[in-house]
Amino acid sequence: MAERSVFAYFNTPDQAKEAVERLKPLKLVDYAIERIDGYAGPGYQSLDRLGGTITGDFKGLGNLTLGGDFDSLDAGILAAASVSASGYGSGGPDNRVTGRDIMLVAIVEEADYEEADRIVRESGAM
Repeated sequence: MAERSVFAYFNTPDQAKEAVERLKPLKLVDYAIERIDGYAGPGYQSLDRLGGTITGDFKGLGNLTLGGDFDSLDAGILAAASVSASGYGSGGPDNRVTGRDIMLVAIVEEADYEEADRIVRESGAM
């Protein structure tokens, strides 16, 4: 039987996890939940590496605060101008960036696609 992919974007990982739980009774072939952003690379994901901030052993503010791995110095400087990197303000609660940065990709059997689409929308997806 043919399969279809459902791409859904959520505000929180919990919303995506709830949607997956509701999708499980369908013919769910596979799924993945990922945080997405506009910057490539893992950057500083581990607290052990943050000691480099004292010695200045990091590539730049965009790498440190956004987790970006930039190909050029210019790209890193431009990313550091983002309010997300500077922390000056983003307009969200607790100064966090708002928006749908959690992506759920679910593969379902074609017969269940419409129901899967309805479920993710009811769970808060865009």
